Amino acid sequence: MSETPNREEGKPPSRRMKRYWKVAVLANIKDDNQQKPEGVPPDAFADFDHIETIDSLRAALETDGHTTIFIQADRDLPYALREVQPDICFNIAEGLGGDAREAQVPALLEMLGIPYTGSRVLANGISLDKTLTKRIWRDRRLPVAPFQEFNVGDEPLRPELKFPLFVKPAREGTGMGVDMKAIVNNEKELRERAQYIVNVYQQPALVETFLPGREFTVGILGRADSKLYSRHPEWYEKDGFHRFPVLELDSTRSVTPWVYGLEAKSKDVGADGSPGYFCPAEIEPELEKKLKYYALRAHQLLNTLDVSRTDIRLDEDGNPRVMEINTLPGLTPDYSDLCLQAKAEGIRYEDLVLDILYLGASRWGMLEPREYVPDSPKKK
Repeated sequence: MSETPNREEGKPPSRRMKRYWKVAVLANIKDDNQQKPEGVPPDAFADFDHIETIDSLRAALETDGHTTIFIQADRDLPYALREVQPDICFNIAEGLGGDAREAQVPALLEMLGIPYTGSRVLANGISLDKTLTKRIWRDRRLPVAPFQEFNVGDEPLRPELKFPLFVKPAREGTGMGVDMKAIVNNEKELRERAQYIVNVYQQPALVETFLPGREFTVGILGRADSKLYSRHPEWYEKDGFHRFPVLELDSTRSVTPWVYGLEAKSKDVGADGSPGYFCPAEIEPELEKKLKYYALRAHQLLNTLDVSRTDIRLDEDGNPRVMEINTLPGLTPDYSDLCLQAKAEGIRYEDLVLDILYLGASRWGMLEPREYVPDSPKKK
């Protein structure tokens, strides 16, 4: 394994071509025994990762010869980066608070000129704002459920919103603020829940039509030139994207029926009270085509890069409605939705992680493109 060359302090990493890199995995670690500060929601830090996920990521990256180091994405991150001087960062950091916290680490890395994986600052900032994301999608003709943002909780309800409604924090992930009380059936329940979200989470409440149909999630990997940098160009279609098999989430039998919230998400796959995970989902080809199209379109409209996962649910008439996108999808083996989708089509965890790394590195000039070989024409 080649040694990482010494660099002058404070300078960004050298981008000259080399075979092996020093990869820093950046993440926020969940400590189940950590005492939460006063004034934070009961599920604060729920989207942080366990150290076992970091260990799995590092092991996967090291299978191709790279050295790795884990850096906690806390307030000491700028100093740790200067000391470690990684060639590239594998970023899954959630941020430390605020309305665009998932953009904090990408913004820091941009400022320091350090290469990193995944989406850049703006996409990570917008995607966590569910209301803004829905406005963008709606204005570009993606189907979303009727919605309204409540900043106080007593705003007049728009006439197109009919009960039952679903209420959740407008700027959180991982099912935070979502439990059985998220479904409201009348004006009184709506006001109580909206004001609870505003007061406890210190952010607006997103109110939308409750979607009673089946729920799906679709992962996207790649971009237009993926075939030039991937170790597995055969994964990618002519447009450069890989659509993972559709995963259906059956929450009807979960601990929170019809609600895929934090309590259900926290349970191990197959455990009592966990949702059912079915991949590939048993659906008609036309619906599968729609779901994959909407997921890719959602990805592209936000300028998401390299990897994402989009949640879609059917309305009462069976029509798909795009709900939200995760620009930092979970990467816990045999648990996270994206990993379950990859496993369902025979993609090894190590190969998934390494392709995310190389797609990111190629954007920073760290890889030479392979010679382009056009797809073979299909036989009649």
